[in-house]
Amino acid sequence: MLALTVAPVAGSYLVYQFWPPEQTVNYGELIDARRLPDATLAMADGGEFRVSAWRGKWVLLMIDSAACDAYCGKKLYFMRQVRLAQGKEMDRVERAFLITDKWPIAAEKLAPYGGTWLLRAGGMEFLENFPAAGPRAAHIYLVDPLGNVILRYPRDPDPRRMIKDLQRLLKVSRIG
Repeated sequence: MLALTVAPVAGSYLVYQFWPPEQTVNYGELIDARRLPDATLAMADGGEFRVSAWRGKWVLLMIDSAACDAYCGKKLYFMRQVRLAQGKEMDRVERAFLITDKWPIAAEKLAPYGGTWLLRAGGMEFLENFPAAGPRAAHIYLVDPLGNVILRYPRDPDPRRMIKDLQRLLKVSRIG
């Protein structure tokens, strides 16, 4: 009787330890959660922005130069579409563009992406919170409502899979 009780528990433990699952359901690469410091960043229009203003929101964030080449535009487009695809939940998601240089921003390039926070990164110290496999500009990051950087999407991500990731997170999240 004891063997029948203990066998399923022991069996599941052994299977998990020696044959761990090979695949996860998330598309974005899970990274060690890093809490963003409550830094004050300069907005592109000259105002000030505190990172704590994002508390309680999910944030899709990209890092690039103000010149915003074709790939930068593609990331902005993906972030906008992923947010719009959340339907009635889209108000729980913010978008941010961290600008790495001091060059002026081409307003005509960014006009279709209204509502995106345009922030100056303020030096390498703040950017160190975003781990990268290669250049930071190659990724889109996801910040949770507590201010932790938790996911990194690859270069040329699949927006459909990004949408599913975010839908799952919004569904199970009690915060943000």
